[in-house]
Amino acid sequence: MQRFGPRFQSPGARFGWGVLLAWAGFWLLMLAVGVQENHRNGGRDAWRPFVDYGSAALVATAVAVWQVREAARFDALRPEPMRWFGRLAAWLPPVALVYVGALYALRHAIYALAGSHYRHEPWGEVFLYETVKFSIFYVLFAGVHFGLRSYQAWHAERLRTAHQANLARQAQLAQLTQQLHPHFLFNALNTVSSLIHSDPDLADTLLTRFAALLRAATDAGGRPAQSLDEELELLEAYAQIMTQRFADRVEIQWEIDRDARACQLPTLGLQPLLENCFRHVVERRRRVTHIVVRARRVNAELRVEIEDDGELLVEPVIHGVGLRNLKERLHAMHGERARLTLSPRAEGGLTVRVELPCAC
Repeated sequence: MQRFGPRFQSPGARFGWGVLLAWAGFWLLMLAVGVQENHRNGGRDAWRPFVDYGSAALVATAVAVWQVREAARFDALRPEPMRWFGRLAAWLPPVALVYVGALYALRHAIYALAGSHYRHEPWGEVFLYETVKFSIFYVLFAGVHFGLRSYQAWHAERLRTAHQANLARQAQLAQLTQQLHPHFLFNALNTVSSLIHSDPDLADTLLTRFAALLRAATDAGGRPAQSLDEELELLEAYAQIMTQRFADRVEIQWEIDRDARACQLPTLGLQPLLENCFRHVVERRRRVTHIVVRARRVNAELRVEIEDDGELLVEPVIHGVGLRNLKERLHAMHGERARLTLSPRAEGGLTVRVELPCAC
């Protein structure tokens, strides 16, 4: 069962089974009408309706299968319905003759095997009546068939479009992630290089930690998104490097809710937020700067905040490679459901807030 399960569960397979069930239901309904009519006329030879409608169902199914296969040969004409119907209508006269001939030959054979004789009107009347009835059936089925093929083509095109959009979205996320690496690399190396002459031992320690951080960031950079828990490992490694340089000028407090750690967010998305605190606040102040990294899950949303208590001289705006990159990545992943906002704190400093759906 597992071997065939995925196939039967696909939308195309479900659609095909739906058409087959509708076709079978139609002929069962016709058979029920025939049985009821035979019963009203006396009910003799109860098997006759089964032969009459069963043979009609058999031959009509063969014609329907042929029509489906024939129509597939000129599927390119589907955008031009008149030409599509014209090609199919050209087969109507010969197919009608084959249908009537096969139908009555089958009935005569079955009746003969049952030891009976199949009586009907003269052949001229039979061919006229059955041809008109078959033509109506043929045209109606062609219309239904055209509608079904058009729907399947529309559905397939919709799936292709969605798949292409998803591939483009993944490519965009990967590109944006890779754009962040040179910026991150430059700033971290600049921090280490500034200590090479003034404090070689500390520079060596920071370089070792930076190498470990770079390996982790490179591995994570292949994924457009990762869990908050994995993101915090990189962020804490970056914070260790920066606090070594500004050991007496910065304090970092971590307030992370446990149930928020599984939420997904852009890889290396929080690092530029913390980096801005060091570049625009810590480096420019002589007294201690307090930084708080906060993350919590509110219903189905992840909220991450990084705030500092520095002096805010102008209204903050989103600019620079890191923040602009993060804003674009958030929009690519979640559209309008994700937000990046910067707001001044009443007691001084700045709060950067990231809000996005919590996808685990």
